[in-house]
Amino acid sequence: HSFDCYVDADFQGGWDIKTASEDSTTAKSRTAYIIMYGGCPIVWASKMQTIIAFSSTEAEYVALSQSMRETIPMIGLINEIKSKGFNIVSKTTKVHCKAFEDNHGAIELSRLPKLRPRTKHINIAYHHFRQYVSNGTIDVIPISTTEQRADILTKPLPQNSFLKLRKYICGC
Repeated sequence: HSFDCYVDADFQGGWDIKTASEDSTTAKSRTAYIIMYGGCPIVWASKMQTIIAFSSTEAEYVALSQSMRETIPMIGLINEIKSKGFNIVSKTTKVHCKAFEDNHGAIELSRLPKLRPRTKHINIAYHHFRQYVSNGTIDVIPISTTEQRADILTKPLPQNSFLKLRKYICGC
């Protein structure tokens, strides 16, 4: 089994022109992620980002980085348990994580070690997981927005979308 991490961000989803001049938090994006192991959700979160992202790519990349701060220690824990000889449900010798992301810019940033003019301001704090991507411990995989399970935690959805995603999360 591997960890599956579904990551999404709602870029400035709370922005409101009427209140923006008095409340700068309306420009913040929402991070959401669901971390699953063996098909079971074990960690989920939906929270406002602490920075104001300048693009949807940046908001998605920050969300991806935050989700990896939760996932990487769990990978280490499972590896430590395996190294001590405990039997865990895993046929692979390597603990692995698949991170599902629906923003191609964020996927590219996670895979390529160079900065672009529009993203060079992103602090090194958000690049901490790149070594895990480059060594194959984490794969960042594109996913369609309609299949993105974390979408359920970022914004209100039409009933059919909500029910479909809820079924995916529950393993039905």
